[in-house]
Amino acid sequence: MGWIIALIVGGIAGWLASIVMNRNASMGIFWNIVVGCIGSVIGNALAGPLLGVRGSVQQFSLVGLLIAFVGAVVLLAIVNLVQRNTVR
Repeated sequence: MGWIIALIVGGIAGWLASIVMNRNASMGIFWNIVVGCIGSVIGNALAGPLLGVRGSVQQFSLVGLLIAFVGAVVLLAIVNLVQRNTVR
């Protein structure tokens, strides 16, 4: 059951991040899920040492969604830098 929740929460986090970073038109549902799940890993890597907060997308919580969203925004900013040499 945890992986289903991870896919749903990862998809929501990736979708919200793609809207914020103006990449929504170029991403489908699959890439939103991938970006959200990878963003959760990045967000936990950043928030753990800096803030002492951990969140999981396998158990739905607002903290986990927020951490996944921030990590997904960071991931999309890096992708924008690599693809276009600018952050949108």
